[in-house]
Amino acid sequence: MNTEEFELRGEFVELNQLLKLAGLCSSGGEGKHLVASGEVTVDGVQELRKTAKIRAGQVVRFGSEQIEVKGG
Repeated sequence: MNTEEFELRGEFVELNQLLKLAGLCSSGGEGKHLVASGEVTVDGVQELRKTAKIRAGQVVRFGSEQIEVKGG
C-alpha cells in the first residue's frame, strides 16, 4: 500500500477535493464519482458523502493508496 501524507492548510478539506489534491483523480467531479462508487474509506469505514469534511488525524484509503491527513 502506498502511503502519502497530506498537510491541511485549514480546519478541513472536502473528501472529493482531497482525492484531487493528492493526485488520485484529475478533478473534484471525478473525486465525487470515486466516492459514490463506494471504494473510498475514511478511518476504515466506507464513506459515501462526497463532500465529507476530512480533518487532521484521519486516514483516507482508495484502492492501494492511503492518505494520512496531518494538521497544518
